[in-house]
Amino acid sequence: MDVRVLTTQETIFKKKAESVILPGEQGTFEILPFHKHLISRLVKGKIHINGHIIPIMRGIAKTEKDKTTIIIEKTGNTNEP
Repeated sequence: MDVRVLTTQETIFKKKAESVILPGEQGTFEILPFHKHLISRLVKGKIHINGHIIPIMRGIAKTEKDKTTIIIEKTGNTNEP
């Protein structure tokens, strides 16, 4: 699936991914390719995308048609393995 992670100032991540793990209000959840349409608020935690870890304060995620867009407020730098 196509994944984009954005802030109000920059695009942090824009690649294809097999899995995205997000910190939601009801707990951590995973988005896989062709996931059902979804809009969710995100809470303080970490986003995991193919080995990339992005710490966030809060955000929102939208998934539709094999595309996931995540708009966040960052807490730190992207950590790539």
